[in-house]
Amino acid sequence: VMSSSSSSALEMEIFQYIDAHQSDFIKDLKEWVAVESDSVQPHLRKEVMRMMALAADRLAALGATVNLVDLGSHQLPDGQVLPLPAVILGELGKDPQNPTVCFYGHVDVQPAKKEDGWNTDPYTLTEIDGVHLFIRNLYGRGATDNKGPVLAWINAVQTFRALKLAMPVNFKFLIEGMEEAGSLGLEKLLEEESQSFFSDVDYIVISDNLWLSNKKPALTYGSRGNACFFVECGSKDLHSGTFGGIIHEPLLDLIALLDSLVDSTGRIQIPGIYDSVAALTEEERKLYESIEFDLEEHRNNCGVKKFLYGTKEEILLHLWRYPSLSIHGIEGAFHEPGIKTVIPAKVIGKFSIRQVPHMDLSVVKKQVVEHLESVFSKRNSPNKLKVSMPLGAKPWLADVNDLLYKAARRAIKTVFGEDPDFIRDGSTVPVARMFQTVTQKSVMMLPIGAADDGEHSQNEKISRHNYIEGTKLFAAFFLEISKLH
Repeated sequence: VMSSSSSSALEMEIFQYIDAHQSDFIKDLKEWVAVESDSVQPHLRKEVMRMMALAADRLAALGATVNLVDLGSHQLPDGQVLPLPAVILGELGKDPQNPTVCFYGHVDVQPAKKEDGWNTDPYTLTEIDGVHLFIRNLYGRGATDNKGPVLAWINAVQTFRALKLAMPVNFKFLIEGMEEAGSLGLEKLLEEESQSFFSDVDYIVISDNLWLSNKKPALTYGSRGNACFFVECGSKDLHSGTFGGIIHEPLLDLIALLDSLVDSTGRIQIPGIYDSVAALTEEERKLYESIEFDLEEHRNNCGVKKFLYGTKEEILLHLWRYPSLSIHGIEGAFHEPGIKTVIPAKVIGKFSIRQVPHMDLSVVKKQVVEHLESVFSKRNSPNKLKVSMPLGAKPWLADVNDLLYKAARRAIKTVFGEDPDFIRDGSTVPVARMFQTVTQKSVMMLPIGAADDGEHSQNEKISRHNYIEGTKLFAAFFLEISKLH
């Protein structure tokens, strides 16, 4: 084990190299952002394939052995069959004395067009001064989600190579090109590789989310699940002049059903839904106290006048560790401009429940169905009711006292000079749960993007500061995990 003075000298050498090579690292990101690797739109699939080849070449240049695993093809709703991009399995170093860290990232992106409201061309990485002069932002689709973080990790590994330093850990890489389209084929691949590629992996790190604040680093230890529901009421289309006032209208039934789900304070009205929610421990409550979270800034970011809750703690608790229910829309209702005096025959309401530990998906489904059937039966309607759950993703929760989190916390302290916020994510991160369930390894989410990076939206960016300091953070993390192991 190195003495602390020799280890900090080593860190200084690494950080100086990263600072000196900033422009190279930004040039790499520019080259990657220029590839329109949009996995959502079929006509750009070949660009995703080109991006996978670029990433594979980049890993090979590090000296990694790279295996491109073919996942076959998938069929679109219109019948068109498209090839799935191969998944990269990379490996660098096999020292039995070292821990093995597997990094997960994706190099596909969300759709983006200049005319959607971008100030710059989304596929040309553009550096512009931020609001504060010392912050320079790098704008481009994929800059923060997820090409920037993937490159930052590769650049951190490359720094050890360039300085001819001993590798502190063995590296494995899993990089995919279908994350924005639901990671098709990934779970099957993980199951097939759990006894081979993953057999000697100790830790899995994902860097595909954001800090909670614009300035303070964070470590993510949990995310909510999601269960989507369709509720359908129906008969046949009728004229409101001929039948209005004498029949049970499906849309009225549906609105009554949707209205029964949540009250005006945001509390879900489905009996039993909160029964399995994990109790809040004192240790967990303490994590919330030190979190830097500006209510005003968050309110401005969402453009709303007020929240359901007035304190930081209440807001974060309801965003991260309590379930929520949102209504998304009604299919089959007339929604064009103007008026059409029709009584719609079949309407489908769509809503979802973000679930949290220890809610069980099958129990949630049963509670939803029983609640809706009970409300519907009181209406004495002859219409047909059908409830389905087309999609269910489970929540994910890690242990903040895990070695992985200790190492990351120390690395953040070294690079940023402060302890991170320990945060959860209100949305759903299926890969974290998937890795943990299938491989049974420790999984951590280590974000380097700031809260205002705008992933998925117009003018997505990563700041030069976060990209370069994030590279240092990954390098420092490699050293810390090797010390703790």
